[in-house]
Amino acid sequence: MQAAERVSTGYTGLDDILDGLRIGDNVVLKVDSIEEYRYLVGPFVDQSLVAGKKLVYMRFGEHPPLIEPSPHITIYEFDPRQGFETFASQIHKVITDEGPNTFYVFDSLSELLSAWATDHMIGNFFKVTCPYLFELDTVAYFGLIRKHHAVRTLERIRETTQVLIDVFKHEGQLHVHPLKVWQRSSPTMFLPHRKQGEQFMPLINSFEATDLLSSVLAHQQDGTSRQIDHWHRLFLQAEQLLEDPATELEQAQMVKHLCRHMIGREERILALALRHFSLKDLLNIKSRVIGTGFIGGKAVGMLLAHNILRQDAEFDWDSHLENHDSFFVGSNVYYSYIVNNGLWRLFMQQKTAEGYLSSAGELRHEMLHGNFPEAIRDGFRKMLDYYGQYPIIIRSSSLLEDGFGNAFAGKYESFFCVNQGSPEDRLEQLEDAIRKVFASAMSEDALSYRLQRGLDQQDEQMALLVQRVSGSYRQHYYFPELAGVGVSYNTFVWDKGMDPQAGMLRLVLGLGTRAVDRVDDDYPRIVALDAPQKRPHKGFEDTRKFSQRDVDLLNINDNSLQTVSVLELCKQGVNIPWRRYAVQDQETMQLLERRGKPKQDVWLLTFDQLFADKQFPALMQRMLKSLEQAYAYPVDVEFTVNFTRDAQPKINVVQCRPLQTKGAEKDVAIPRNIPDGRTFFRSEGNFMGGNISQPLKWVVWVDPAEYSSLPLTDKYEIARLVGRINKRIANKVDSPTLLLGPGRWGTSTPAMGVPISFSEINNFTALAEVAFTSGNLMPELSFGSHFFQDLVEADIFYLALFPENQDCFFNRGWLEKQPNALEGLLPTCARFKSVVKLFRVPDKNLHLMADVVSQQLICFNQSSES
Repeated sequence: MQAAERVSTGYTGLDDILDGLRIGDNVVLKVDSIEEYRYLVGPFVDQSLVAGKKLVYMRFGEHPPLIEPSPHITIYEFDPRQGFETFASQIHKVITDEGPNTFYVFDSLSELLSAWATDHMIGNFFKVTCPYLFELDTVAYFGLIRKHHAVRTLERIRETTQVLIDVFKHEGQLHVHPLKVWQRSSPTMFLPHRKQGEQFMPLINSFEATDLLSSVLAHQQDGTSRQIDHWHRLFLQAEQLLEDPATELEQAQMVKHLCRHMIGREERILALALRHFSLKDLLNIKSRVIGTGFIGGKAVGMLLAHNILRQDAEFDWDSHLENHDSFFVGSNVYYSYIVNNGLWRLFMQQKTAEGYLSSAGELRHEMLHGNFPEAIRDGFRKMLDYYGQYPIIIRSSSLLEDGFGNAFAGKYESFFCVNQGSPEDRLEQLEDAIRKVFASAMSEDALSYRLQRGLDQQDEQMALLVQRVSGSYRQHYYFPELAGVGVSYNTFVWDKGMDPQAGMLRLVLGLGTRAVDRVDDDYPRIVALDAPQKRPHKGFEDTRKFSQRDVDLLNINDNSLQTVSVLELCKQGVNIPWRRYAVQDQETMQLLERRGKPKQDVWLLTFDQLFADKQFPALMQRMLKSLEQAYAYPVDVEFTVNFTRDAQPKINVVQCRPLQTKGAEKDVAIPRNIPDGRTFFRSEGNFMGGNISQPLKWVVWVDPAEYSSLPLTDKYEIARLVGRINKRIANKVDSPTLLLGPGRWGTSTPAMGVPISFSEINNFTALAEVAFTSGNLMPELSFGSHFFQDLVEADIFYLALFPENQDCFFNRGWLEKQPNALEGLLPTCARFKSVVKLFRVPDKNLHLMADVVSQQLICFNQSSES
């Protein structure tokens, strides 16, 4: 940098004190008022323009402008209320675009307190902006209003800036007191100076300096509250309002203020918070927050659900709900982690169109190896002391997560901490889990989701929800009796007599991981709450095939999340009330006996006994409907259930969010008597996504037999090939495309289906899973899972076809007659043309139709020529 070049402050006397400014200097002025700041800014601006410098004014404060508009000055306006990330990113872009040798004046940094409610983030902003300005050979002025900031924030700014000057008036006279002037000094530079005319005279005798500084220090001090962050002062004021007599209006105004700084920005969620959170509730939440900032959508949804239910005047939920004792890691910790580990520049690079995905991998890697500030680590230690050695789960809770329209279902990570070992070991495990959750914000799936939904440039702050794992110890295992997903609106009705408004459960024994995600070769129990004993399949053999075989649980001895088979749990004699959830599996017991194995009870999980008693499904339905009524919107709830000694269920709502649904919004008249020759397929039931009447332009077919015969590596290649087709031709508006394939899309096991990521199928209009029994490739109708939520939000219709069933017709012959366009469109993939067939439908003659009420599904050629 051009360190030798001098720059004038506009005051000759101040230049003499500082030996002038240097190119690269960031100048911070601590003042009592905006007027004092403007007084020193004006001459700097005038002198810079006279010297022919390019001058930029960064305008973001609510105070009157520091600089009047001029054709020689570029003014940029920003809104810090959009959030730290958006604000800092916009500032960074302007500095980049303006380039080297630009001079800047920033509004008072103290103005950011009203937008961010925390000093700490002002320190972060300065720490990432000041060095960048320094690198670009700029000179920049910043103002701080005295008594507005915590000592630690001032220390961080002092550590980072090149020039820090205390400005104050005493007995009507202006004084300046340089506190830091980088790489230069003089015998009197760091003395206080009194302005006399155009000169600043140092106070060179001790009695004058003592009188001045003693008086100024007494004036500047304002009790211990000024030593703490603005965030904590805000909540101290809230406590005083709660303790002292205050009007309802004052408390309501404080609730609104706190919600906007801790709960979120989405208006519909804020409206729910204002209705269901009291000032006392918010103070209780704050007492369990580590760091500062928002607690995130997942945490807010959980807290709202508990309050909504407990405030239900028509039902006593206290006897049925398990209390939560969660902690929250504020969203500002995420940004501080990025800043303190030197990753902000890479983070800004990732925010650009060119670096959005390409820089994310490097940033994700670096985020896995950072360190946390000691103050935050102290908060982690206290939280671990509170939980002792009970298992906990670290869950993502980003600002945009679990809102109306943006569920982010399964896009960010959550991690169990079994929480065993020494305090040091447990802290290390916790911090490692937090790093992984932070890094998951940079996963390709999450970034693609944000990009597709126009959220890529929005402020996405990652908070954390830390929960005690609901459950109990059983031998050396820990898990809840039941867990699952409940939805208040069931678009997956498989019987004409079912009411979608009744809701549905997706239930498992053990941890809920097997309910929220599609799990290879295992099935949760699907329960329509108006007909809890009806199943989507028929016959006992289907019940066996589509039952839960494995249980996710925490192994205390091994300090890990594990999957253990039901058979093994029976063998180990783990204390589980099997008769409530299962029937004896006589066939397996006889098989084991014939093989000479010791006689033992073996259970098949059906949950029939649980749902034979109407009390439990009625209770779950009431819970879902109470939440739906409060939200004025269908809801998606994750829960656990444990039973008391007198067999009463205790429900823990661990997550609640608005449910994106597609029901019978539009009437669809399914045509009758379409001849088989013109029918591609038809089926009764087994579809999700509401009513549909959709012409198709393209069909992509992954042949089950050909796919099954491929080696493992080529099965992964087929997934990548489908991803290329997804980007190349699929488009819901201009090029509606149907994708059909064997077994389960998105499985992690190629033997169960095509191992594809959601970002590789997100442009398709409809997705079909086709049963191929000889290859053991079977669909899973996963309504209520993260996979289903992705389909709904991406507006993808889902269907499952079982060609061997009587109520399903699949015209394989018609399919094989169609010409394959794969080689012409993607010649480098020609070797897979026997596996993947891609054909265009002339004039969009192929039509896909489904009707929820009649449960009829058909895809047929509208042209009489097939």
